[in-house]
Amino acid sequence: MDKRNSGGRVATHDATTHTAIVLTLALVLGVIGFLAAGSVARSASGKTGSVSLRTTKLGPILVNARGHTLYMFAKDRNGKSSCSGSCAKFWPPSLQRGKATAGPGVKKSLIGTTKRSNGSVQLTYNKHPLYTFALDKKGGQTNGEGQLAFGARWYAVSGKGTAVVKASPPPTNTTTTTPYPANPYP
Repeated sequence: MDKRNSGGRVATHDATTHTAIVLTLALVLGVIGFLAAGSVARSASGKTGSVSLRTTKLGPILVNARGHTLYMFAKDRNGKSSCSGSCAKFWPPSLQRGKATAGPGVKKSLIGTTKRSNGSVQLTYNKHPLYTFALDKKGGQTNGEGQLAFGARWYAVSGKGTAVVKASPPPTNTTTTTPYPANPYP
């Protein structure tokens, strides 16, 4: 027996079942997408609590779980962060969620935490609060090295927990050779 809808079309049991399956599938995929987006957002905020060593053009330096360089701020004192507000937007603190893990070459005994002014918990290494840099878009980039911002310099952190200071290039020879002696008079 056919059932006709208001437009005079025949509505069958198969069409209703098909619609229900499609809607259910769309709902399930939406929930999965929402959960995945939350996971990506958490990892993007640096809340992983993982510290590893990676070799870059600066040599071996500390990185987070995404391979992004971890920096220290020369203005920080006594293991406390001096970077908040707009500073923390450019230099996001490496926040801890769960237990911190140490990768190869990293001394677990040097990993610690400090409480930030907003109550969140920030990772430290050798008592230096750790940050990433907003302009480091890919793992292994060191765009923040030596930057003077928010009142002090920013440095990548070595496996020993000290600042990695980029070596200056060797001085260039600016003297020129002339075929005759230079004029000794001013």
